[in-house]
Amino acid sequence: MATGNVRDLLLAVWREACRHIEIRQSTGTIARLLADWMPIDALLVYELDVRRSRLETVAVGSPRQRASLESGARECSSAEAARLLAWCRRGEVAHRVERASSGDDWAPCVPKGTHAQALIGPLESQHGPQGVLVVLARPEARFETRHAELVRTLLDPLAVALENHHRLHELTALREAAEAEKQSLLTRLGRTQAGETIVGADAGLRSVLERVELVARSDLPILILGETGAGKEVVARAIHTRSVRASGPFVRVNCGAISPDLIDSQLFGHERGSFTGAVETRKGWFERADGGTLFLDEIGDLPPAVQVRLLRVLQDGYLERIGGQEPIKVDTRIVTATHRDLTVMVREGRFREDLWYRIAVFPVLLPPLRERREDIPALARHFAERAAMRFGLTVQMPTAQDMAGLLAYAWPGNVRELAAVIDRAAILGNGARLEVAKALGIAPAPAPTPRSTNAAVGHVAGATEGVEALDAAIRQHIESALAVALGRIEGPHGAARLLKVNPHTLRARMRKLGIDWQRFRQEGARESQRP
Repeated sequence: MATGNVRDLLLAVWREACRHIEIRQSTGTIARLLADWMPIDALLVYELDVRRSRLETVAVGSPRQRASLESGARECSSAEAARLLAWCRRGEVAHRVERASSGDDWAPCVPKGTHAQALIGPLESQHGPQGVLVVLARPEARFETRHAELVRTLLDPLAVALENHHRLHELTALREAAEAEKQSLLTRLGRTQAGETIVGADAGLRSVLERVELVARSDLPILILGETGAGKEVVARAIHTRSVRASGPFVRVNCGAISPDLIDSQLFGHERGSFTGAVETRKGWFERADGGTLFLDEIGDLPPAVQVRLLRVLQDGYLERIGGQEPIKVDTRIVTATHRDLTVMVREGRFREDLWYRIAVFPVLLPPLRERREDIPALARHFAERAAMRFGLTVQMPTAQDMAGLLAYAWPGNVRELAAVIDRAAILGNGARLEVAKALGIAPAPAPTPRSTNAAVGHVAGATEGVEALDAAIRQHIESALAVALGRIEGPHGAARLLKVNPHTLRARMRKLGIDWQRFRQEGARESQRP
């Protein structure tokens, strides 16, 4: 045969092997190309898994379009697998003339029940042997030395085709695993798709999102002000997804949830051996958010020493890990949030004034839920769908009576509390209904009959007296705590800490009961001046 013709054949085989990602799509064409050069009946490609002692048939091609000789996996003993691997590493092309014996290292590769001659060669990748090529002769035909040399030249293109096939299936398996994990996460979060759902974008949050649109594409630091549970993280994510950094990481850090002893290490990272327990170098949250957005929630809880280091990062864009000697450049956009009044903290010396000016370049005020009640119906329906998905229940929507109860409630815990109430209502209703009244702690009274009207009126009057007495008891309890705290509401010695309630909840109850906290601060000052 002419050298030029063999070169053309090899080019055609290489072209076919590289044209398809699936090796099954190319083996039939390659078998037909070889039929003009050798008495081929079938071409088989196995993938070798030595660890599990398996030979997996991944492709079968035949110039006569014959049915597959075999498919699936073939088990072999660990000893057979070890001998086959050793033979593959020698790089030989074996010529099986008669029926294979158990002593042949390549014997597991020949299909059972096949008596035709065969040429067997190893398919290797850069990581070592990965498969075996078997070429079967037509019945009564014989392979010659030139045929074995031709098969040797086929090993490289078919090894490339097998490696492409293996990578494709690895990527497919990884994609399927990632999709399954994504769906599992969405189910746990009660969502049907990825992305942040902003309920109220066209109603109560319209003005907030208008400010977000104004500043999102810049790199200005943003401070989100709002009560606990109002949805500050949702707004922070909206800023990130609308920015030029949307493809980068979004890292959320709750500054109040980190121990003061660890917050330096968590934010800025540390070098190996910089302190007891630092067994390896660790990147901090700033470095992990490089190229994206770092959301520092509850920034008012940062200790003073950390505020100084944070200010330097915001000013210069450089940080130093604990125990590090060289400054590290970071490209991270900072979004901060707090429920505290930072201006008061600045006046009292608990928050650095220069850091306040640095983070509050563009403040965004997030109104509490009680000031955007038009969002409550949409939020309730959204949380009802989410609860049904999370708990595996039938979707039930709030009724008109449920909505009336939700709209009448004060929502001191804001959107977070509404979500918890709907979750509780879904569980109590067990998929048949939403028990909103029970979830809110409201016991619906039965409708009075004509004969029991007077009794019902008496019952309501008695209940009213009970409510008034309860308010008086609550007022007395709060005033006692304020007297002990000298009028302070927040902080470690504040009335909220003594009463074990959220400061915003306490303020709302004080406004409702008409309690003036300043009176107790004045009385405390007079007490301290007495001899």
